[in-house]
Amino acid sequence: MKKITCVRTQVNQGQIERCKKDIEQRTSSLQFFSETMNLAGNMVRLKILYLLFHEKQLCVCDISDILEMNISAVSQHLRKLKDKKMILPRREGQTIYYSLSEKHKVIFDYVFSMIENENL
Repeated sequence: MKKITCVRTQVNQGQIERCKKDIEQRTSSLQFFSETMNLAGNMVRLKILYLLFHEKQLCVCDISDILEMNISAVSQHLRKLKDKKMILPRREGQTIYYSLSEKHKVIFDYVFSMIENENL
């Protein structure tokens, strides 16, 4: 395998330092988006997020029926999303309804509109 090297004639030290500082200052936000995209990168979880985005709230039984999956499998995905606060639970009697957090609605608004409009 051929080794790839970088050859540059000038170093823009100001740019390098500015970029390092920028990345350092944004580490928390970058971590948040990295975790969000990592979780949403699973097809089942992305479908769940899509459903919650449009339906506003669903219980595990609804999601199970829609995705034709067993409740246990859906619950595992919901737990991962809930642990990262991407979805919020609301209990009504013995039923727990899940909804997308406000912060994540904003993130996925563009993504889901692209999916709906098939602008890929």
